[in-house]
Amino acid sequence: MSGSKPSLDDLRIERAAAPGKSPRLLLIAAAGGIAAVMAVGFWLATRPSPVPVHTAQARARPVSASGERTVLNASGYVVARRAATVSSKVTGKVSEVLVEEGMKIAEGQVLARLDDTNVRASLQLAQAQAASARAALAETRVRLREAEQDLQRQVDLARNKVAPQADLDHAQADDMALRAHLEQQQADLAVAERSVAVWQQQLDDTVIRAPFAGIATSKDAQPGEMVSPVSAGGGFTRTGICTVVDMSSLEIEIDVNESYINRVEPGQPVEATLDAYPDWRIPCHVIAIIPTADRDKSTVKVRVGFEKLDPRILPEMAVKVAFREAAGPGTPAAAAVLVPKAAVQSRDGRDVVFVVRAGRAERRAVTVGAAGGGDAEIGAGVTAGEQVVLDPPKELTDGAAVKEIAP
Repeated sequence: MSGSKPSLDDLRIERAAAPGKSPRLLLIAAAGGIAAVMAVGFWLATRPSPVPVHTAQARARPVSASGERTVLNASGYVVARRAATVSSKVTGKVSEVLVEEGMKIAEGQVLARLDDTNVRASLQLAQAQAASARAALAETRVRLREAEQDLQRQVDLARNKVAPQADLDHAQADDMALRAHLEQQQADLAVAERSVAVWQQQLDDTVIRAPFAGIATSKDAQPGEMVSPVSAGGGFTRTGICTVVDMSSLEIEIDVNESYINRVEPGQPVEATLDAYPDWRIPCHVIAIIPTADRDKSTVKVRVGFEKLDPRILPEMAVKVAFREAAGPGTPAAAAVLVPKAAVQSRDGRDVVFVVRAGRAERRAVTVGAAGGGDAEIGAGVTAGEQVVLDPPKELTDGAAVKEIAP
């Protein structure tokens, strides 16, 4: 048998090379993986860490023993229903100021006097002109009486055919002329007397009197300054002498959010607390609800009157009020919510509280009522049992992650 014996290599089956991945695709995949790892690492390194905060639990306060419950808390200011910046009716130089801050003022009391030199001189001239008109009128009356007597004589003579008709006509003309002259002088005297009254009024206007009784809260002019009922002469002309406030007209003015105005009604009992006297509870009542809303602030103005005035109550004092509602039979006793004062902050002109929910801070607008001790009463915005942030840092925002730390 010829031929060589097949070797093992001859029996090996040749296979095509298995398709392999392109080196470029491998590089792209590797780069993508590295970028993803770096992105995750960068996020872990730069993500904001939770803000450490101290928290406290909001507590419920039961209603008072009188059976009244608070339906709304708000804040406002004490205002005077009747107050006036007293000015003059004419422009003039102040010669005397008879008022000081804090002085009790009676109605009609003289507060200041203006320089009346020119007005007094004009008044004297008008009085002299009136006196001259009276004297001329008296002379005309005498001459008229004489003309009447002469006319009567001429009538008698003409009846007896003694005097000519011309003399009678002349006497009648003189009588009529004097009567007309008398009427003119009477009108001139009336004009002169009215001129005297005008200058007398201007003289009286130089004396500035109080329009009503009250207390002077400011003194706005000094002797030697110019005062005017309108702004004239730039910044060197005063527009008032002093400000008088009727202390018997004090009341509270409150801007109530229109979302809660349905809880307020005229005559409703109110408990007020002045910021200056936080432990003094002042009984009040709702006088009126102004029937219009402020579209910019979304509020409705409410007037609250004091049951009894006190010398400690002063205009422009800040005050917090609690609108009460008597709880009827079977009415559940609503509880007010108390939080520490440190939890309440003022941001963007509103009172806010941060509540911790699921590890994040939730900003809530609240209505703060009466405060006593270290607690503030929250009328709306927070419920009892929630955790509130104490002394929230300025960098704390709504939705920020927080970490509660032990006090």
